[in-house]
Amino acid sequence: MKTNIKKFGLCMMSAAFILQATSMGVSAAKGNHSYSSIYEKKIVNIAHRGASGYAPEHTIPAYQLGEQMKGDYIEIDLQMTKDGRLIAMHDEKVDRTTNGTGLVKDLTLAEIKKLDAGTWFNEKNPQLAKKVYEGLTVPTLEEVFKKFGKQANYYIETKSPDVYPGMEEELLQVLEEYKMVDSKGRTKNVLIQSFSKESLMKIHDMNPKLPLVQLFSYKNQAAISDEELDSIKEYAMGVGPNFNKVDGQYVKMVRSHDLQFHPYTVNERADMKKALEWGATGLFTNYPDVFNGVLREYKRNNNGNK
Repeated sequence: MKTNIKKFGLCMMSAAFILQATSMGVSAAKGNHSYSSIYEKKIVNIAHRGASGYAPEHTIPAYQLGEQMKGDYIEIDLQMTKDGRLIAMHDEKVDRTTNGTGLVKDLTLAEIKKLDAGTWFNEKNPQLAKKVYEGLTVPTLEEVFKKFGKQANYYIETKSPDVYPGMEEELLQVLEEYKMVDSKGRTKNVLIQSFSKESLMKIHDMNPKLPLVQLFSYKNQAAISDEELDSIKEYAMGVGPNFNKVDGQYVKMVRSHDLQFHPYTVNERADMKKALEWGATGLFTNYPDVFNGVLREYKRNNNGNK
């Protein structure tokens, strides 16, 4: 009888240990996948500044076209106005993409809203010109969220954060206000990127559950070390370098650290194919429709080789 009780006790202890180990494994798996974004399931197609090969960058029509062309993410570059509002614009100056002049930080939102953000595109691209592009306004981050809602995915960059004190706090506040993060700080449809490690670390300190991507701009042939990648992995889930300076070995290094690889800006079909062959898990392109075609062909050929 004592022997049976002892065996029963050992069985119960073993079962408890297995249950605990299983629970820890599930917990660890959840921890590793806490971002639960679309990037976990597929190679992502990021509409660079919207479908900016066909419409004025960082305007609502460009973002709409990116969605229509089955882009997985709307990419939004952020600048901050004199009165602390976040707007979608790539440059620190309004000169290139509007009919105005000056630094965003020196202009109020009301002043920026008076600018024409579309006519320049018609003038530069007469073959793509459309009447509806004339007089387009620069959208705020809030306006983009209002227009596309929680069903869309957003790839947001903090541009020149050293120029805009408080940019990260404002971004997180807007994300919360529009319920892009849940009560526990998690998100299913937002990625945040920056060239500034300091900006990403600041965001990570405020909310460690937000998925971050470290951008790089290489002037010469890109190289990255295990130490750099280990450091990046402490706060980010991926890297985004300029594609024209990387090679297959670089991508292999990144992927060996279980980091996502999203290069920019890949507009030629041959380069898109090369990125996929190297192991890219997504890419930025001005032509999301073209990339979808390349991606379909790549998957067809890949499945055929299995």
